[in-house]
Amino acid sequence: MKDTRTVEALAALAHEHRLAIYRLLVQAGPAGRAAGLIADKLGMPASSLSFHLAHLTRAGLIEQRRESRSLIYSADFNAMNGLVGFLTENCCGGASCAPVAQATQKRKAS
Repeated sequence: MKDTRTVEALAALAHEHRLAIYRLLVQAGPAGRAAGLIADKLGMPASSLSFHLAHLTRAGLIEQRRESRSLIYSADFNAMNGLVGFLTENCCGGASCAPVAQATQKRKAS
């Protein structure tokens, strides 16, 4: 992940409503959630939700697709993993404290 994209992603997440939306979409998994369900769950007006969803989409953190008459939003897990990987790639010089290293070690042990 490039520095510019990282800054855009972190800036998008540096707002309480966008962070709440993103966390909700991560919990929803690849299936995502309809915009109306997101608004209901977070108690957010549709116009505010649209603004925040657009910001997260521009930052490359979420994806949008149409299913019938609904807009479905989902977290872009590749982008999320890229962001986390970028932030931790030099963590402890690659020692076992790095989250990516821990996940890799757990998979190898299984």
